[in-house]
Amino acid sequence: MKHMFKGLVAATALASVLATGVVAEEPKRGGTLLTVLGTNVRNLNPAVQSGIVTGYPGAQLFAAPLRYDDSWTPQPYLAESWEVSDDGLSVTLNLVKNATFHDGQPITSKDVAFSVEVIKANHPFKAMFAPVETVETPDDHTAILKLSKPHPALMLAMSGQLMAIIPQHIYGDVAINEVKTHPRNNENVIGSGPFKLVEFKNGEHVIMERHEGFFMEGRPYLDKIVMRIISDPAARAIAYENGELHMGAFESLPRIINRLKKVDSLTVTPEGYGGIGPLDWLAMNTTKGPLKDVRVRKAIAYAVDKKFIMNALMQGTANESRTGIHPDSPFYNADVEAYEVDLDKANALLDEAGFPMEGGKRFGLTIDFGWPGVKPQVEYVKAALKKVGIEVEVRSSADFPTWAKRMGTMDFDMSWDTVFNWGDPVIGVHRTYDSTNIAKGVWSNTQGYANARVDELAAMAAVENDPEKRKALYAEFQAIIADELPVYHVNTLPYHTVYSDKVGNPPLGIWSTSSPIDMVYLKD
Repeated sequence: MKHMFKGLVAATALASVLATGVVAEEPKRGGTLLTVLGTNVRNLNPAVQSGIVTGYPGAQLFAAPLRYDDSWTPQPYLAESWEVSDDGLSVTLNLVKNATFHDGQPITSKDVAFSVEVIKANHPFKAMFAPVETVETPDDHTAILKLSKPHPALMLAMSGQLMAIIPQHIYGDVAINEVKTHPRNNENVIGSGPFKLVEFKNGEHVIMERHEGFFMEGRPYLDKIVMRIISDPAARAIAYENGELHMGAFESLPRIINRLKKVDSLTVTPEGYGGIGPLDWLAMNTTKGPLKDVRVRKAIAYAVDKKFIMNALMQGTANESRTGIHPDSPFYNADVEAYEVDLDKANALLDEAGFPMEGGKRFGLTIDFGWPGVKPQVEYVKAALKKVGIEVEVRSSADFPTWAKRMGTMDFDMSWDTVFNWGDPVIGVHRTYDSTNIAKGVWSNTQGYANARVDELAAMAAVENDPEKRKALYAEFQAIIADELPVYHVNTLPYHTVYSDKVGNPPLGIWSTSSPIDMVYLKD
């Protein structure tokens, strides 16, 4: 299975003309993009650090082998072509011949092999490259990833911020497991991407400028990027409104989103987050008390009105989610039980489960939350469950680590959580339902859920290279989970990208700004 893409820019432009009948505006070269990060950055090197705040600057400083378009189709980047063997046990990357790091040193297959080794040793997403046993480097421009088993998730793992190619001649001076704390992660960064670091002042800004030696001719279009660090959403909103910011991403507060939608010069869109796959849900500990009974879990789902959450609390900015796979994913199965609010059904299930109503109460549960922004959802769940006789105690945590410890040790009944898919279900979905991943820390299977068929389906889907067969496996996977409800899936987290009418080619693919913005430009 060989994939070769050449003349990508011309082909994309032609496709646009054929589809719309409109000649696209010619990108303009030059200018400084004023953009924003919502929190401080711990690490600029995405080979050793996950998270969307690392991803934005990281995907500009470092290139990956592949990039994805908005239809989930891989496109060339550092790899001009690639080939997956018929048995799925090797993936050959044919690197572009003219790629250099920011210091002028050539990017070679040895850097690819080194980067994979660093990611495996340091990155928290262990499933991404776990089947990669070795990377062979027969010549400077050929890297062959040898796998212990077929691993279709590898394609998405080689894109966006997930597989940054870093220079061995810079980071190879320490042990592999020490690269996470390498001083060159945040200063004097030598990357492989379209932009190079000028200055990083945490709490203030990340400034980057065009890498003149970038391997894609004519790119990037921008001269410079200034990423201001503004943690206050209201302050970011004022900056957008006043024209002090051209673009930003991952805005999620409904009141801010709807406020900015009223500004004529701004576009505010939820497009471009399918790869990130952010979901809000109500997690339930299936190992203790009444929640061990699936009838109780279903009663809770029937008592909670997700339409109220989406319309009143999320103010129309979020979409419904029925499973642990994001609705924008090609593997999403919407044909599962939706649990439309039905208090009669909820009460009947609780009676059947042996929890009669006595004095207006059946039993009590706790509900936790890890950050203040979701307190309205938690308070609503408390009020909704009271209607069916479940008394809920809301437990706030002093800080995120406190909440994370409660989750990781399963010291909770219910918790409102936000979890990301990270492209392929193998990377970000399996971890929540895998019976071998119970209580392995926050964002593991903290529900204590175990189903042999779910484990079997996940294992089969993980090695199935045929997309339609994978889709069928994941459809059954989602149907079982929706029926057994270790998690009540509610809505997508309403991430939105904001950009002014001065911005051309905003990043609206599957990775949002966790992907290169070498094609973004500023209009006259």
